[in-house]
Amino acid sequence: MLLLVLTACASQQIATKTKQIAIPNGMPAIDFTSAIYEVPVKEGVSYQDVVDSLKSVSEGMNFVNPANFPIGDHIKARGIDPQGIKEVHSFCNLSMGTDIFLDHPEFLVFAPCRIALYEKPDFNKKFKLFIGLARPTYDLKSIKNPTERAQKSAQQLEEALILLMNKARNGDI
Repeated sequence: MLLLVLTACASQQIATKTKQIAIPNGMPAIDFTSAIYEVPVKEGVSYQDVVDSLKSVSEGMNFVNPANFPIGDHIKARGIDPQGIKEVHSFCNLSMGTDIFLDHPEFLVFAPCRIALYEKPDFNKKFKLFIGLARPTYDLKSIKNPTERAQKSAQQLEEALILLMNKARNGDI
């Protein structure tokens, strides 16, 4: 009987944790112990498809893209092979992030939200394109005693960015 009760409690906790963020079908689960959420780009979707999708879909979601950082180009300029694409795209949606900034101005060190595009070897040692996100809910753990309002805002922001990543990895416009 005790084992049954413990199992039920464990299932409840897992269900509660996975309910925190709505993951689109086909996307990996979130590792709540990691600041990074990473997904592979769908086979047949090019780098340019992903970039075009990020631009188009983010605008439709009321995000602005204030800066891009072509880190791979800067590595290459130093005479080093960047081993594939390495860049960061920043996104901002103040209607989602304002509550965090008003309650915790120090959270600005994490703004704007960052989505990285990079190539790395997959399990077959073949370079594959990935999209990675610096998770706002994880970043918020760096703030002492975050307000409930800030937590809700960070979760909403993270859900929107994961939706953006899903569309971009599929090359949706």
